[in-house]
Amino acid sequence: MTDDQGDLDAQFAQWRHYVQRRRELRQTDVDELEDHLRGSVDDLLAAGLHADEAFLVAVKRMGSLDELSREFAREHSERLWKQLVLTGGSDGPAAGGRSRRDLLVMVGCAAGAAVSIKAPELFGLSLEDDAAFYAPNVALFALPWLAGFLAWRRRATAGVIGVLVALFALGAVAANAYPLAEDSQSVVLTSIHLPIALWFVVGLAYVSDDVRSSRRRMDFVRFTGEWFIYYVLIALGGGVLIAFVFGTFEAIGISPETAISQWVLPCGAAAAVVVAGWLVEAKQSVVENIAPVLTRLFTPLFTAVLLAFLVTLGVTSAGIDLERQALILFDLLLVVVLGLLLYSFSARDPLAPPGVFDKLQLALVVSALLIDVLVLLEITGRITEYGTTPNKAAALGENVILLANLAWTAWLLLSLIRRRAPFTALERWQTAYLPVYAVWAWVVVLLFPPLFGYL
Repeated sequence: MTDDQGDLDAQFAQWRHYVQRRRELRQTDVDELEDHLRGSVDDLLAAGLHADEAFLVAVKRMGSLDELSREFAREHSERLWKQLVLTGGSDGPAAGGRSRRDLLVMVGCAAGAAVSIKAPELFGLSLEDDAAFYAPNVALFALPWLAGFLAWRRRATAGVIGVLVALFALGAVAANAYPLAEDSQSVVLTSIHLPIALWFVVGLAYVSDDVRSSRRRMDFVRFTGEWFIYYVLIALGGGVLIAFVFGTFEAIGISPETAISQWVLPCGAAAAVVVAGWLVEAKQSVVENIAPVLTRLFTPLFTAVLLAFLVTLGVTSAGIDLERQALILFDLLLVVVLGLLLYSFSARDPLAPPGVFDKLQLALVVSALLIDVLVLLEITGRITEYGTTPNKAAALGENVILLANLAWTAWLLLSLIRRRAPFTALERWQTAYLPVYAVWAWVVVLLFPPLFGYL
């Protein structure tokens, strides 16, 4: 076998692995696509192209994989319904057995999450009376089970599993080792930042089959968006179910309030974390276009809101009130903007030319960048005048991190629009920058309490 043939076989194997993630396509469809691709490559090789060039040109001629999968789905629309049942949508008994095993493991992990959130009651703690304990620890009840499910699906190595266990143990120590009062600012900061830090641990479990791949890290961004949508949908459906339970039981003179508040809500919320992750994994490519549609809808809306805010601020010459609630609101706004950008980047076709939506994203990034600068100036002024606190220090660090990302993202988007840089430069930057958020979250959780004297 020649070197060129070996390289081609490796590229075909990588392409096939990517195509098989499209759940609309059956095994026979993938075989058909591969035959078509191989025929096109052979024709290009006969025309004198190098093997790498022939493969890339042939893939480009086939068009977007999303378009191909949608074309197959339209021709075989009955498959979409089969994809929505618990174990359907795959060829052969082996794939069906894998789906059933996934279902059983998911049920076990979801049950583990539900039991975990009730376990502290064995030691005399309760949700109603011990909020200072539950708030920092809430992520530790469910996220380890989600990470375990994903690590099982990815067949994570013993080394990766050991790292996952160590990081979750570190989170448990950070949430409970410091002598924090109930009104401590560090309790609030830990409650906010520990779930962020642990979500990136979940991300490690997600990419454990190919840790070094930037594409897999962008897949985790897609997973995060889809997971959030599924979780919200489960919560909305659970709210409707609870309303029916209240109505029906109260109609016969029985109040289910205690059972719902102490069992159904906490256990259901914890279990839904795992269920939502399983749904994303099981139904990927069936409903995964929801989140890209939402980004297309909300990107122009958020751009308009941010531009209107900046214009109003300039016209009125009013300063920004950075009390605690306003500071949280501004930071949340910037995080949502970043989330919109990340998800739209992860869903974008890398080979697509720059268009109007890219220009709209540039306007969104520049608007967010200007607001971040204004917020940073206000925070710095407050720290200079009144001194620092855990809240101000955390906000300062987060806004500096956001500033660096938004500034370089704006430059890369401008370069993309002017056709001076490929989209892959944006993808590489965002995936390389993701660990920065995780590191800062761990810094806040681990170092802020002793650094600020447990304030």
